[in-house]
Amino acid sequence: MRPDEKQLLPGEPRGRVQPPARSHGAAHDAVANIAREQIDSIYENEATQQVEVGQTKSPQPVTNSYQRTHQPAHSVEADQWQQYHSAWQNYYQKYYERYYMGAVHQVKQAYDAQGSEPRPAEPIGSGAPETTISQDEALYDLRSQLVSKVQESGKKVRKSRHFVPLAAALIVLMIFGMLQYNRAIIANVKAYVTPGEIDPQNIVVDPTSSLRVGPEPRLIIPKINVNVPVNYDVTPDQASQLKAMENGVAYFGIPGANSKPGQIGNTVISGHSSNDFLDGGKYKFVFALLERLKEGDVFYLHYEGTRYTYTVTRTQVVKPTEVGALVYETDKPEVTLITCTPLGTALNRLLVTAEQVSPSPSSAKPAPGADTDDDETVMPGNSPTFFERMFGRG
Repeated sequence: MRPDEKQLLPGEPRGRVQPPARSHGAAHDAVANIAREQIDSIYENEATQQVEVGQTKSPQPVTNSYQRTHQPAHSVEADQWQQYHSAWQNYYQKYYERYYMGAVHQVKQAYDAQGSEPRPAEPIGSGAPETTISQDEALYDLRSQLVSKVQESGKKVRKSRHFVPLAAALIVLMIFGMLQYNRAIIANVKAYVTPGEIDPQNIVVDPTSSLRVGPEPRLIIPKINVNVPVNYDVTPDQASQLKAMENGVAYFGIPGANSKPGQIGNTVISGHSSNDFLDGGKYKFVFALLERLKEGDVFYLHYEGTRYTYTVTRTQVVKPTEVGALVYETDKPEVTLITCTPLGTALNRLLVTAEQVSPSPSSAKPAPGADTDDDETVMPGNSPTFFERMFGRG
């Protein structure tokens, strides 16, 4: 079995020199001549050996070839067959040696002529000879291989049927997560995009200006751009507070903290910092920026046609059950604003307390009488979450 005339090197990289074509006939003739010479040498040795042992040949008369008589068949000895096969084995060995050594020599000459030009790296395990490459070319080849593998894997994933249930499960989880935590997401977005931060030093309260306003009760906080109605006709239970906060902020009058604007004591007003988007009303995030109020900030309450001005004196964070933080002895007209904190949760309550500065606190009316004390009162919070509505509160 003879090799092809043109040998291709597997995994040949770009820039690889193609081996020049060789003449198969010339190599075949050269090796065949060597074999013929060895065979002739075998038969010459055989004739010499016969003469030496005394077996002489008598000359045969030249006769007509058509009148020859039958001669016995020539017998071949075993050592002659062995020499004959050895000669052919030597022939094929020389033939392959000359062919491949010549091919390797020509490829080497071609590489030497080309010089030391950098060539791209061979893939591991390709069997090709090592070549010198630059760092940029190596990084480019590695990046190309990685991109190719990622694209191929992406195609397999897109065609795989296992991808469909996985994508469906992720979509369902995202929907449930949005339903459960939408108030936290929306509240933080509202707090981020809402304009505000009016410098309280630019708010000038003029005691001589008119204090008369419209009859609608309202809460105005310039620093955080709040201007909402206040519902004073509401009881302090959770259901009534949530219902009232759908239309603004709600008056949270409890025993010991049931004053109203213009009266000595604490006036408590609650509002949402966040609430579920499934709930009604347009004031679900009215107090989302309430934590920005600091000591000295100013806000206003409109009540029974009079504008009351307050300045913040302190802030604190308490648990929903710590209603005692709203009930304390005071000889001044004060206001406390309540909301849930952190944003999107009902874990704690933020209390922002302020004192009345206009009209003059000395003209404030006495505090109203306290009703019966209710130790089970809890500060108003958010509506139930999605899972709480499905499975009930824990």
